[in-house]
Amino acid sequence: MRILVIGATGTIGSAVSELLSREHEVIKASRNGDIQVDISNPASILSMYENVGKVDAIVSTAGSGAFGPLDALNDDDFSFGLGNKLMGQVNLVRFGRDYLNDDGFFTLTSGILAEQPNPASVLITTLNAGIEGFGRAAALGLPRNQSLAVVSPPMVRETAIKLGWGQGGVPAADVAELYALSLSKNSHGTVLGVEHLCSNVT
Repeated sequence: MRILVIGATGTIGSAVSELLSREHEVIKASRNGDIQVDISNPASILSMYENVGKVDAIVSTAGSGAFGPLDALNDDDFSFGLGNKLMGQVNLVRFGRDYLNDDGFFTLTSGILAEQPNPASVLITTLNAGIEGFGRAAALGLPRNQSLAVVSPPMVRETAIKLGWGQGGVPAADVAELYALSLSKNSHGTVLGVEHLCSNVT
């Protein structure tokens, strides 16, 4: 397949690109890569798609938002997170349908904080839950037998180490297996999380 990976230079995106490139043609897009995109900017998304052309799968590992308790979040934090991680990925689907081939696959990224919130995850939990809701509903009306799945990654070990949170979490190379699993008609309309990882990664 010809697969567009968005957020390809990030910790998860790099692992996903490496895994998928073993069997597929992978086009890498990111804010600073060869194919540049800012998913918070609809014009940038459209420019990316025009540049890349038709693909068989569109995999998003992109999107960010601020951590912090409710009292610490301001209007700019909410505006950025909603425009980036949530609407950015929504727009990848809205604009990408015309560039995704028949029987093609969309994969979006939420995160474990949708199901396991904490006091500092108010915004991230909201964004992740919104992505999952969008994915379930949008999957019901895609054209030309296109599929849509959402991956909800667990804590990634490399990220935990980078943030000084210890050695916990799942290696990015294992998390990437969830994205490979998403490129199946059996995953259409589903959210793939740690429970799928446990049963499919040894």
